[in-house]
Amino acid sequence: MERREFLKKCCATAPVLLAVAHVGSPQDTPQAPAKAPAYDPTKHYYGMAIDVAACIGCGRCAEACKTENKVPREPIFFRTWIERYVTRKDGETTVDSPNGGIDGFPALADEKSIERAYYVPKLCNHCAAAPCVQVCPIGATFTTRDGVVLVDDSYCMACSYCVEACPYGMRYINPTTHVADKCTFCYHRVTRGLLPACVEVCPTNARIFGEVTRPNSPLTTFRRLGSLHVLKPDLNARPKVFYANLVDGEVR
Repeated sequence: MERREFLKKCCATAPVLLAVAHVGSPQDTPQAPAKAPAYDPTKHYYGMAIDVAACIGCGRCAEACKTENKVPREPIFFRTWIERYVTRKDGETTVDSPNGGIDGFPALADEKSIERAYYVPKLCNHCAAAPCVQVCPIGATFTTRDGVVLVDDSYCMACSYCVEACPYGMRYINPTTHVADKCTFCYHRVTRGLLPACVEVCPTNARIFGEVTRPNSPLTTFRRLGSLHVLKPDLNARPKVFYANLVDGEVR
C-alpha cells in the first residue's frame, strides 16, 4: 500500500475512532498495569544454604526443577537431586540416589546396624572462582554480576570441558538442546522477584535462598545461626552453596 492510500484510510477511520474514544467515562478506561522496577544485577549477590537436618528426602525439589526447567526425564539428567547417606556402625558409608530421589528411597535393610542416615540435596555450587568458567574456551560459561554461573546456549559448542572441570559433577550435555546444562538458581524466576522452584516447593524449608552479603537476607540470617560448611573446600573454588548439619568427611 502506498503512503497516500494509507493516509486516506487513516483519515476515513479517524471519526469512528474518536467516537469510540469518547464512549464511557475516564473511570471506565482500563489502566495499564504498573511496570515492575527494572532488575539491577549489581544490587544482588546470590547463594543458597541447605539444612541437611531438615531434608526429608521427599524429592519434590528435584521434580519441581525438572518441570520448571524442562530437564530431560531420563534418570541420568538432573539440575538438582537428593542423595541418601547411610553410615553403618562398622564405619562403612553407602550412598544412593534412585532417580534423583524423585520417586523416594527404598527401605533400609538391617536397621539395627545403622549409625545414622540422612539426605543431602545437591546442585550447582555457583562458585565464586568456578573451574567451569575458567576452562570454557569461548566464554559460553560465565558468571553474572549477581553471582550466578550460567551457560550461554547461543555460544556453547558442547565441547564438555566444563563438564569435566566441575569438581562436583553438576553438569551434563543436554540431549535436547545439545549444550551444557546445569542449575541456574532458576535465574529466570529470581530476576522477577521469585524464589527458585526447588526452594518454593520444599515442605520443610531445608533450602534457604537469598543474598550472600545483605545483612537482613534469609540466607545471611540462617548463616548466623550455626556453623556452615561447603563441599570440597580444599579446592578453593569458593562455592556459594552452604550446608548446615553436615557430617564432615562423609559427603562427596
